[in-house]
Amino acid sequence: MTELAGADTVADALDRRGLAAFARLAWARRTNLQMDLNRPVAPELVHELCEIAASAPNHKRTWPWRFCLFTGEGRSALGEVYAAALQLKGADEAKITKARTKYLRAPAMLLVGSTSPEPGRVLEDGYAVAAALQNLLLASTAAGLASFWSTPPVPDVPEVLRLAGFPEGTQIVGVVYLGWPARDVETPARPHVEVTRVTDLPARP
Repeated sequence: MTELAGADTVADALDRRGLAAFARLAWARRTNLQMDLNRPVAPELVHELCEIAASAPNHKRTWPWRFCLFTGEGRSALGEVYAAALQLKGADEAKITKARTKYLRAPAMLLVGSTSPEPGRVLEDGYAVAAALQNLLLASTAAGLASFWSTPPVPDVPEVLRLAGFPEGTQIVGVVYLGWPARDVETPARPHVEVTRVTDLPARP
């Protein structure tokens, strides 16, 4: 009995060490746009990050995530498509100009979309892709990269899907800036997490 208890204690200690290591990684992740624009991010590394992202839970195994990497002049092409979409919507010139240049602020831009096989699964598949994106951000942190998860300036742009090679109807969940950090960023203060508990059956009316 003592030997078994000792084994349980060792197992618990190992679990705690694993949890502590993950906690350090999770708290190390930061939104950081301070990137070295002269140091490219290898496409092979981004592909590896996407493979890790795809370990996210996905009900019905629809595998909804879609990824497209933009580097070099491809970043400008993405910006031009979004700028044209903003122009069609009558956006002011400042927003249009910003869209043309904003994706040049990182050496690698990763467009992440969600594709669902049926309308009833769009929301749930979108949640799965959001979970995949968090995996990707954590993996990026572990690899030493800075990252920034942004939303597109216009939500539904068919020309963006064609540029990325995504199926028609794909929902863009995020545009992720990736690069090697030029400097650290401040750790933001976060509020205390409240966890409610229910341990008994509710009283019958």
